[in-house]
Amino acid sequence: MNSPSPKESRNDMVVFTCKDRFDDMMTCIYEAWASHLGHNNIKLRTEPLGTMELFCEYRHVEADKEKTESVIRTIQQKISFRAYQMVYHAAMAADEEEKLDSIYRFLILGFHYGRKILDSLQNPIVMKIFELERKASNEAHIFRECIRFTEMNHHILVGIISPKCDVVTLLAPHFVNRLPSEDWMIIDDNRRTAVVHPADQPYYLTSLSEEEMSEFLARESAAKDTDSMTALWKTFFQTIGIKERKNVSAILYRSGIESTCQKCRINPERIGFLTKNCSKVFLIVNFK
Repeated sequence: MNSPSPKESRNDMVVFTCKDRFDDMMTCIYEAWASHLGHNNIKLRTEPLGTMELFCEYRHVEADKEKTESVIRTIQQKISFRAYQMVYHAAMAADEEEKLDSIYRFLILGFHYGRKILDSLQNPIVMKIFELERKASNEAHIFRECIRFTEMNHHILVGIISPKCDVVTLLAPHFVNRLPSEDWMIIDDNRRTAVVHPADQPYYLTSLSEEEMSEFLARESAAKDTDSMTALWKTFFQTIGIKERKNVSAILYRSGIESTCQKCRINPERIGFLTKNCSKVFLIVNFK
């Protein structure tokens, strides 16, 4: 009897990969499900990939609007709108190589059990989705409180942030309610994406080229130098401060406080008020 060839005796794992963007991830889920290879024989990963596995076939997937809408519609109909919110927030989480595969496994359970899956917190997959959602939501909450807009030409308000998670679309609804009649932009300089809100119109998400990003950063820096309100606050804090009694070491009294602020993407030297950072230490800093 002839022994089976290695290819016949082994079912190679198929890894579907895509860019770390929501539309790409939903399309990747669609293609993985439609492949009919069996859920145990496939994995989903976002790019860039880390260490590639042996005996795996890698298939790159590009975004497709119709397939994305189909997945979103199916989640809302077969599970719930709350499940779609969780999936969207989880997809925005950062530094999670296996987040897309976790979302896929969550949808397998959700399509089987329906909305009841949201109550199965003892399930590791459901717990993982809650953790990813919380990670993105918490960072969005930080920037919702601390983002600062700079007024540029033609009275356009621009806020530039450097978040770990992809939170610009999570921030947008809050500022639509607060600034409905203003022209404003929130720019993520890590991903070169921006939420653009024309006055009294719906906002939209767009990508920025490297040249556009450099121009925005240069204009923001120039606008801050001529911002009368910034100058007023700097003068205020320099006036009320007593140089001989300034004790920076007492203010930054916990070791690692600066690195903690960097994790939140909050620059202490740009904050002129009392705030609370992510290590639950009250921090007071002055403009310099």
